[in-house]
Amino acid sequence: MIAADTSTWIAYFQGDRGQDVDVLDHALENRQVLMAPPVLTELLSDPKIPSDLSNALSEVPLLEIQPGYWSRAGALRAKVLARGRKARLGDSLIAQSCLDAGLPLLTRDRDFRAFLEAASLRSLLV
Repeated sequence: MIAADTSTWIAYFQGDRGQDVDVLDHALENRQVLMAPPVLTELLSDPKIPSDLSNALSEVPLLEIQPGYWSRAGALRAKVLARGRKARLGDSLIAQSCLDAGLPLLTRDRDFRAFLEAASLRSLLV
């Protein structure tokens, strides 16, 4: 099982090429993808998203928010920021979702490297 970041989902839907897109495509075919709630929120925030795509995304099983999630996400973000690294709120929430579920994050967004260094986040960075 994997979770994919918004950057990879967008590349996938735009027909971009890349190892992350190939991995996501394979994982979707094998029903091996779970959606981090912040990623779903980011994807559905596009006012031009077609309704069929919105419906399809909503069918991907969501990672469950675990008790204490918000506190852990805040602490994770603080840890990254204390190291002088960029830590967007959305990225912090996505990283914490994956950490709680013990899933690797498939992403092409290099900003997640800060979370790899600060926590035990496993990633499939391209």
